[in-house]
Amino acid sequence: MEQEKTEINLPSNFIRNIINEDLKNNKNNGKVHTRFPPEPNGYLHIGHAKSICLNFGIAAEYPGGLCNLRFDDTNPVKEDVEFVDSIQEDIKWLGFTWEDRCFYASDYFETLYDYAVQLIKMDKAYICGLNADQMREYRGTLTQPGTDSPSRNRPVAESLDLFQRMRNGEFEEGKYVLRAKINMASPNLNMRDPVIYRIRKASHHRTGDKWCIYPMYDYTHCISDALEGITHSICTLEFEDHRPLYDWVLDVLKMPCHPQQIEFARLNISYTVMSKRKLLSLVRDNVVNGWSDPRMPTIAGLRRRGFTPKSIRDFCEKIGVAKCYSVVDYALLEHCVREDLNKVSMRVMGVIDPIKVVITNYPEDKTEEFEAINNPEDPNSDKRTVPFSREVFIDRDDFREDPPKGFFRLSPGKEIRLKFAYYIKCEEVIKDPATGEIKELRCTYDPETRGGTSADGRKVRGTSHWVSAKHALDAEVRIYDNLFSKANPEEDGIDFMTCLNPDSLKILKGCKVEPSLKKAEKAKPFQFERVGYFCLDSVDSTPEKLVFNRTLALKDTWAKVASKS
Repeated sequence: MEQEKTEINLPSNFIRNIINEDLKNNKNNGKVHTRFPPEPNGYLHIGHAKSICLNFGIAAEYPGGLCNLRFDDTNPVKEDVEFVDSIQEDIKWLGFTWEDRCFYASDYFETLYDYAVQLIKMDKAYICGLNADQMREYRGTLTQPGTDSPSRNRPVAESLDLFQRMRNGEFEEGKYVLRAKINMASPNLNMRDPVIYRIRKASHHRTGDKWCIYPMYDYTHCISDALEGITHSICTLEFEDHRPLYDWVLDVLKMPCHPQQIEFARLNISYTVMSKRKLLSLVRDNVVNGWSDPRMPTIAGLRRRGFTPKSIRDFCEKIGVAKCYSVVDYALLEHCVREDLNKVSMRVMGVIDPIKVVITNYPEDKTEEFEAINNPEDPNSDKRTVPFSREVFIDRDDFREDPPKGFFRLSPGKEIRLKFAYYIKCEEVIKDPATGEIKELRCTYDPETRGGTSADGRKVRGTSHWVSAKHALDAEVRIYDNLFSKANPEEDGIDFMTCLNPDSLKILKGCKVEPSLKKAEKAKPFQFERVGYFCLDSVDSTPEKLVFNRTLALKDTWAKVASKS
């Protein structure tokens, strides 16, 4: 079956230029076959989204192009089925499919073992008995060559026997490793007889206890690519120095397929950490509420916060593909999300910090309904009705007892518009005698302004959103901000845990939302009029307890920066 094409419209970049040149020269028989190779030891983050869009997107750009999903599951100590499932869910949510091409490095364990035996027989690999400290000492430095291991000239027959006994489980972890025999004087440390197999007495999430030796990533990855017929092995820039080893393994084994490794700069975003190790520590130390915490840069966290697949794909397209390290402003990601949410979000009214307004000249037993357009950006948008009664809630920020200059919302003696409804005028402020806190505003309304327009042509400058007190639903609202207060929490010499933002999450209870949200879908985005973009929390929200996550505020700082420049 031909892979479903996802609209990416990638701009020209050096990777596409390489592929176009290969196709021009009929390299790989005119095929384009990429792969996305995550290790199932954590949840995917926004940096992985860039790689997903790049690998699946490039394959979709070319007729007959294919992209595999392959789990590089060579470390049973850190991997789990939970991570496998989450990775598959994330890729599908982003809008991509691998069809029937889902593979695992563990699918090739027997083949990888046979190739290792072949390397030993060719005297291109040997069993080494140095411990970890000794191996570091023998390895040398960037300016000094390494020293041959005492085991380097071990007879082939002896290495074969020891390798078999390693597989049989006769030795404890750390007793022996299998190393490629390359060049201990190489200026590239990755070529100084790298370890390609080690003993790990741990159960694997797919193979159970069948194996107690596991191949290393650098050895596994290139062979897996070749076995799957990958033409272009696209990876991040930290693997550039590993490319000679990638090529060495395939050349020595004379693999019939030799993919081309191409490196690009990984995605770095301000006020965020991308290290999977650091993200794991945030989860384990309970700094956040799991991998899907909406403050996390994980795809699961972004999804729970209300980010859309299209906005993330658009973001990955805008930042492009480069060879140089750079940090992308988080505001650009927010801008992409706002652009999409503005088009697809249903407009509703929600009051975050409610203050009651009693309309004294409105009949106590009367209820009206006003028609509202769900999304003014969509000419085919549906409409809904919003109930109105004598008592309504408005946001506390929409009232000032002593208004500053330029304040156009409600204040004593001033008239404003309640959106869709009527003009109201504040006549009296009721306060708590003990605390002085404003408890209630008493207002009058003009019945000739139904729908929010005046029959006599007078105009008001202020408009407030509201909800009917009789019909309002109680809700909890979670306001999210950057998890870190420092733009670069991964800067050298800084403990990223000291950069945590204490105000990254604010939980507001007693909020009020309009009744149309009683049956709201958890994946559906909403714009609370004049407040921001929100979605129901996919984990904690229930019909009895509505919990909304604020995706973003309405203010777009990136758009202002872009317009100035």
